[in-house]
Amino acid sequence: WTAADMQEHLGGIALDRIRMIPPPGTATEEDVLAVHARTGRLYELVDGTLVEKVMGYWESRLAVVLGYFIESYLDTRPLGSVAGADGMLRLFPGMVRIPDLSFILWQRFPDRKLPRQPIPPIPPDLAVGVLSEGNTEREMQRKLSEYFQSGTRLVWYIDSQQRTARIYTTPSQCVTIDENGFLSGGDLLPGFELRLGDLFNRAESGR
Repeated sequence: WTAADMQEHLGGIALDRIRMIPPPGTATEEDVLAVHARTGRLYELVDGTLVEKVMGYWESRLAVVLGYFIESYLDTRPLGSVAGADGMLRLFPGMVRIPDLSFILWQRFPDRKLPRQPIPPIPPDLAVGVLSEGNTEREMQRKLSEYFQSGTRLVWYIDSQQRTARIYTTPSQCVTIDENGFLSGGDLLPGFELRLGDLFNRAESGR
C-alpha cells in the first residue's frame, strides 16, 4: 500500500496520526503500551497500525463532566463501571479502541471484578466519542461499526462545535439532538436522562 491507501483505509485521517514505527500492519498491543509509556501519547490499534487518538482540552472536559453525571446516576443504581479517555479496550484480537468515555455493566467483568490488565478484552456497553477537529466522519463511522460488531449496545457522538449529539442504538438507527434534547440511557441505563445543554453548561461554568 501507499501512504494514501493507508490513509483511505483508516477513514481519511491525517497522515501525521499514523505512526510509521513499528511499520503499519505489524504493530501489536505491546507496541500500544510501549509507545504510551515512552511518549505519553495514546494510540489505538487498527489492523496492526498505531493511530493516534486526538482529543483537546475542551473535549476532555466534556467527557469528564459527562462521566460525573453518569457516576451520580450510578450512586443509586450501581449497574456498572465508567472509564475515561485513556481507558483502552480490546474489541477484537488486534483491535484496540479508546472511547472518550465508556460504560460497562458489572456482569460483563469476570467475577464482577475490575480487570488489572491495561487493555481488557471487554467491549463497552456504552461508548462515547466527543468529536475533535482531527476526527473524520468516515473514521467515526468505522468505529461505530466496530463497536456494534463487538457487542456495544449504545453509542453517543457529541459534537461540541455544533452543540449537538447523535445517539446510536444500531449502526443505522440514529437520533440527533440539539441542546434541548436528552442523552438517554434507554434499557442500558434505565431512567438516565441528561439534557445536552446542561452538559455544556456544566462544562463551561462548573455548575
